Amino acid sequence: MGFILSKIFGDLFSNKEVRLLILGLDNAGKTTLLYQMQFGEVKVTVPTLGFNVESVKYENINFQMWDLGGQTEIRPYWRCYYPKTNAVVFVIDSSDKERLDIAKEELFLLLQEDDLKGVPIAILANKQDVEGCLSDVQISENMGLTDIKNRQWAIFKTIAKTGKGLDDAFKWLTGILKNNEN
Repeated sequence: MGFILSKIFGDLFSNKEVRLLILGLDNAGKTTLLYQMQFGEVKVTVPTLGFNVESVKYENINFQMWDLGGQTEIRPYWRCYYPKTNAVVFVIDSSDKERLDIAKEELFLLLQEDDLKGVPIAILANKQDVEGCLSDVQISENMGLTDIKNRQWAIFKTIAKTGKGLDDAFKWLTGILKNNEN
């Protein structure tokens, strides 16, 4: 009886550790998202030249969140962080229409990586507060997201500065991660 109760309560109150990568082009809002999740507010940020890592607890999951710099010179090093990754958040600047093709190319390159095979991905159409930005539907169409067949994915409209949409994205991710655990 004690084993059954400890198993039930252990499952209910467990604190699962999850490695999550936050990727995307430079100036997409990755670090702002990280600090919004960690501190619940916007911190003054500078371009990330390496990485930032923070632990964030969300719905009984301890996310070890790795925010990797998105500059052209840094992107080839992303693959050094792929092993043992449980989930990816790919952040897109919805107002940066000129670089949407580059974002698409980078996304589809990482989807081909063996270390990320089957890893769920939340795609954030960030900066939805910028006038003239692309909607999540437009981004999905322009980036060919419906061609992603080898993993669970979803796209979310977000404003990292205010936190809008982040809760939806992380609820989806935690649901996927909990289902994959069973």
